[in-house]
Amino acid sequence: MKRQEISQNLHILQSEKWETFQKTLKKQTITSENKRYSFLAIVEDTPIGKYLFVPYGPHLVNEKALAPALTELKIIAKEYDAIFIRIEPTIFISKKHLRSLGARKSKDIDPAETWIFEIPETKEQLLSKLPKRLRGYYNTHSKKGIEIIQSHNPDDIKHLVKLQNKIFSKKNIQPFKEDYLRQELAQDFSTLYLAKYDNKIIAAVLVFDHDGTRYYMQAASDKDYAKLNANGIITIQSILDAHEKKFLFYDFWGIAPSDAAPNHPWAGFTAYKKMFQGEEKRYSGTYDIPIKRFRFYLYKALRKIKQSKRRSKE
Repeated sequence: MKRQEISQNLHILQSEKWETFQKTLKKQTITSENKRYSFLAIVEDTPIGKYLFVPYGPHLVNEKALAPALTELKIIAKEYDAIFIRIEPTIFISKKHLRSLGARKSKDIDPAETWIFEIPETKEQLLSKLPKRLRGYYNTHSKKGIEIIQSHNPDDIKHLVKLQNKIFSKKNIQPFKEDYLRQELAQDFSTLYLAKYDNKIIAAVLVFDHDGTRYYMQAASDKDYAKLNANGIITIQSILDAHEKKFLFYDFWGIAPSDAAPNHPWAGFTAYKKMFQGEEKRYSGTYDIPIKRFRFYLYKALRKIKQSKRRSKE
């Protein structure tokens, strides 16, 4: 595969692999493809009805292709008696243009900004682009007794979940459920990297592979062993392995907006990801297109009530 612009790549969440995974979750899916756009839509259920979710999609050749894509999605939505359509175009489209098409901004489901590291063609070039400080940790990890393990065993997801729960409980962040992550690791696009030290798992990183890109999806490390920088060691190993597979890009998935305040919840790991010589890619964010307006606004109101109750318990 030739090197190409990042924006031309079909995101893994719009791929056949992701559709297959959704079907293992017993989800209904709809796909469409032509020269101007393509999409994978997932039928999601709520207590008051269905909606169509197009994660990191529709995939568009340009901004003008969004209107016909939405026209087709609206027809499908009516067939499924859907309340609304949720989209996340991976090319940046202005809020004004999206609103002119009937879209309303929603809380981002998938990150609206990401950090892309382009993997050089030679290993020498790659090593020179990796953060010098992290290279030092990586080069000495074996001597320190740190073992890097690759796993495709769904049972090993427990290590990631345990580390995440330890971190997220302090930050009031809702992690993914263990069963969901277990099913992700069971897919052929998933690999779990583990760092073992003194017979204990001290860091874990879950990556997805698709169409020449490796995605850094989930990560956690034990703060009691922070001085070992196990997460950085794993990240470098996963990038080196991606290079061996002749992948073109390493997508760090989500970062805080460029204008975010220093105390943004993602500030820490955004600074970490930006240690790698990459570039920021901005998507459109998550937008909803109401089909049945009364039930749509009822859905939004019920969601706010549910979130408010959850926050009051924290």
